[in-house]
Amino acid sequence: MTDLRSDTVTQPTEGMLKAMFEAASGDDVYQEDPSVNELQEYTAQITGMEASLFMPSGCMANLTALYILGRRGNEVICHPLSHIMQHELASPAVIAGVLLTPVPGERGIITAEGIMPFIRRPDPLSSHTSLVSIENTANMAGGTCYDEPALQELRKLTEQEGIYLHMDGARAFNAAEAAGLSVGQMAGYVDSLTLCLSKGLGAPAGSMLCGKKEFIKEARRVRKLLGGGMRQAGYYAAAGLYALKHHTRRLAEDHLHARIIGEAVSQSSWGSLAAEPVETNIVIASVHRKSTEAVLQALKHLGVLAGPAGRNAVRFVTHLGLDRGMIDQASEIIKTLNI
Repeated sequence: MTDLRSDTVTQPTEGMLKAMFEAASGDDVYQEDPSVNELQEYTAQITGMEASLFMPSGCMANLTALYILGRRGNEVICHPLSHIMQHELASPAVIAGVLLTPVPGERGIITAEGIMPFIRRPDPLSSHTSLVSIENTANMAGGTCYDEPALQELRKLTEQEGIYLHMDGARAFNAAEAAGLSVGQMAGYVDSLTLCLSKGLGAPAGSMLCGKKEFIKEARRVRKLLGGGMRQAGYYAAAGLYALKHHTRRLAEDHLHARIIGEAVSQSSWGSLAAEPVETNIVIASVHRKSTEAVLQALKHLGVLAGPAGRNAVRFVTHLGLDRGMIDQASEIIKTLNI
């Protein structure tokens, strides 16, 4: 099987397994795990942010940021397709106590001009906007990403309005590669940033939450509140550190592979690209014939695994577990599929 369901299906590489096996570990709740501490210091260094915290998952990292910066009873602006709205089980409302306000934007990108009418200022009769959350890349919009002018305008507006700006950077390194920026440059425009180690970077688990020192100090407390305090987490941290040092520079290969898959979709009889051009490692295909499930089953029968992306769409995601031969074979199957 060629597994294109997600970049979360990757397995640790030989070098990563060696790093995990040799990792030093301690009790991270006591802040005594040397591998976790090294990972946190390194992440802060490459993002240019004051501090970072190792989190069990991206969902918990996002939730922690919304809990602290959103503040209970307030509103958080986001895109309707964003992960925090679609795939985090209403945790912003249930746990963080914030109301998500969806604002439309082309290709999953919200703009300063677009969100301006939705900002609610303090009023004794209503909740008010405390945070804007952007997803980079925008997963369900087809892996699209923010360019620097868009980030500059969002930063300018949020500073003027006195509200925070959070970036769900589950695939931030993909976005940086596609936009010609560094993750540090992107981080310079936001108050908080999450980075997933377990997607395109190939680590088995974990995410990073980055921000100012006082924010991270509070985030450590909230992580414990959410049940995310870890003991000997150094083995996972070593995998994450290896991923950051060795797997970021190869992401352009995944983007090339995604463009090959996208071209196959555009030449198929059953579907078309829902988002053009393909920018990073995600391809969303609109289904014109049969049902999404019928397409998924037909592809699986021929040796290609993909995932649903709504009622009439299929998602393909490239990753380090796939080589060019597998991509070429999968693209031929996608292109010639007849259902």
